[in-house]
Amino acid sequence: MPETYVSEAMAAAVGRELERRVSYPIAASDIRRWAVAVYYPEDPPRLFWDAQYAAGTPYRGIVAPEDFNPFAWMAAEPAGVPRREGYDANSTETRLGLPSAGLSFQLNGGLQAEYGVRMRPGDVITWVMRLAGYREREGRLGRMLFTDMEATWTNQRDEVVKRTVSTLIRY
Repeated sequence: MPETYVSEAMAAAVGRELERRVSYPIAASDIRRWAVAVYYPEDPPRLFWDAQYAAGTPYRGIVAPEDFNPFAWMAAEPAGVPRREGYDANSTETRLGLPSAGLSFQLNGGLQAEYGVRMRPGDVITWVMRLAGYREREGRLGRMLFTDMEATWTNQRDEVVKRTVSTLIRY
């Protein structure tokens, strides 16, 4: 087993962009449908579907739930339904054009989210995911590589909507 999985090329790639998407303009009906699906069988909060009610709130209009995903069905850029050729334990480096780290298994290590301004009807969201860093530690099965990827969501006014950090555990 190598002393470290993190090559010089991998360390130098920290901060590089892995993926970028741009949404279609968000429609009020997209927000309403998402809210119905998320809150079912209960009624969703009126803030997400009742324009008259929402106008009287501090938001002054309908806003999306914080977990709303304008990319759930399709993106404007790259156009169409996002498709990936399968993931393997080395796909992060492959996507960056780096040599394989020689890993065999991966699992989800969690997600952290920070929320900014709310998404609204008419917003166009840009999502950019970057390689945020690597760290290693020993486990029962040997050395594990923790890979963090940070995704920043911004609206057309360049306001941060959401920032997430997802962690892959690979070995």
